[in-house]
Amino acid sequence: QVQLVESGGGLGQAGGSLRLSCAASGRTISRYTMGWFRLPPGKEREFVAAISWTGPNTWYADSVKGRFTISRDNAKNTVYLQMNNLKPEDTAVYYCAADLSRVGSNWSVNYWGQGTQVTVSS
Repeated sequence: QVQLVESGGGLGQAGGSLRLSCAASGRTISRYTMGWFRLPPGKEREFVAAISWTGPNTWYADSVKGRFTISRDNAKNTVYLQMNNLKPEDTAVYYCAADLSRVGSNWSVNYWGQGTQVTVSS
């Protein structure tokens, strides 16, 4: 089992930056593809970014490409999401995810964090 705890959420301003962290425990995540998803108010949960354990390779939703950067520190068992040039539409609960697998154009996830709120004011 893997436990994931997100931190770094809060209130940001449009054009500003926030950095989310996801600390894993229970098992090393060094061999897992890790990712971030978000749940905007009144919408369904959506993919944000993912990072493989080799390479690493990264994937981004079109809505965040060029603004968000996912990274990982396997020695610290931690994944990060650097969010720059924030927009009000980035407001959502952000979830860390572990052990992702690509299923067609979607992702399957074995482990979820509890989520952290990000609110971007205009």
